[in-house]
Amino acid sequence: MSRSPFPRYQIVEQRPSRRRLWLAVAGLAWAGTLAGVWWLASYTAAPRLGQAKQALDQARDQVRRQRAELQQLSQRETTLGVSDRISRTANQELQASLAERDEEIAGLRADVAFYERLVGATAPRRGLNVHLAEFSRAPGGAWQYQITLTQTLNRGAISEGAMRFAVEGVRDGQLATIGWDELHQQSGVAGQAYSFRYFQQLDGSVMLPGGFTPQRVKVQLSGGERAVEQAFDWKLATSAGGK
Repeated sequence: MSRSPFPRYQIVEQRPSRRRLWLAVAGLAWAGTLAGVWWLASYTAAPRLGQAKQALDQARDQVRRQRAELQQLSQRETTLGVSDRISRTANQELQASLAERDEEIAGLRADVAFYERLVGATAPRRGLNVHLAEFSRAPGGAWQYQITLTQTLNRGAISEGAMRFAVEGVRDGQLATIGWDELHQQSGVAGQAYSFRYFQQLDGSVMLPGGFTPQRVKVQLSGGERAVEQAFDWKLATSAGGK
């Protein structure tokens, strides 16, 4: 009896390698570790997350309040700046006004002192009056004049009108009068206006013709209830005092 030949193919049972087994175990362990870490983190951080959210809301509220306060402070600063500029401008205007008043008061005091020197404390009261007439030589052959008018009878009244004067003397051996127009070398010259309460000084210049020798100046004031005419010696008028 012949033996049966060995089969050409043989079925061999394969067992999983240890390496794959260890990999599978490690993967399961890693997954379990992740799950444990997630659970632990959720359990630990969940209460703190609520606290952090509450703190964030409080911080946002505080920021909103601070922004509102900052806006109010900015508006207040703007208002105070405008108020400060207005106050500064008003103060400057007030200082300028006070300076002007001080100048006016100083001028009035000087006027009163000069007026008292002119009329004197014991001088009798008089109405509109030519107190001084002064003449002095000027360049070019002209004569500079200063006529001082006063009024002491009614210290509350205003004296208004026009002043003219003529110079009397000798020309070519004959008496002559140089009138207001000829003194100004024009025709139709208006009188010099005056308006004052206590006194006023009128200034100007005139020309005397050649060959004329002045002897007297006659001042005329027109205005008010009556006209005033006063004459002054030329020599006295051209010397200190002129009265």
